[in-house]
Amino acid sequence: MQNKVDVAVMIGSGVPETLRALGQKACWVVLLNGEQRGTAFASRDEAQECRAAWQALLRLEQSDSVH
Repeated sequence: MQNKVDVAVMIGSGVPETLRALGQKACWVVLLNGEQRGTAFASRDEAQECRAAWQALLRLEQSDSVH
């Protein structure tokens, strides 16, 4: 099965209260097959790093299942 890992932006009321309290009006989340995984990030770069980690983990799991 091919998994899809994306980064999505959330704005306004979609931003968690903890980030809104810090003045954030937008945040980024990682989606695995359309479902949010983990926390919301204050920067797109942080979310991209998390996305890359998910992709590496999924590649590792996929290669383990082949062997």
